[in-house]
Amino acid sequence: MLFNIVRNGPIRLAEVALDEGLNLTMVSRIVAHLESAQFVTRSTDEFDARVVHLAPTDAGRALWQEIRSEKTDALVYAISQLSKQEQATLVDVLPLLESLVEIVQGRDR
Repeated sequence: MLFNIVRNGPIRLAEVALDEGLNLTMVSRIVAHLESAQFVTRSTDEFDARVVHLAPTDAGRALWQEIRSEKTDALVYAISQLSKQEQATLVDVLPLLESLVEIVQGRDR
């Protein structure tokens, strides 16, 4: 959820719930934990008090970047363990994998 807020924030609470496939109550509880850890801020829409906006804090962005870097490092290591032929095959299928991601993202909306 933090990744969604960092990538898309400020974002409405309802949009996060939709993106994550969770109900508003569950998302609100999780956001309360993220907020108490000072990873996100919650604000009310100036035109509609029922609408809540979420934005990452500097600490939230830093945590997101740290986790993202660790994932990248792990992936780079794993790819380096493949043979040159396996690496070439992986490069060849990247467009197909990107198409699959787009299909899944479109299906979830």
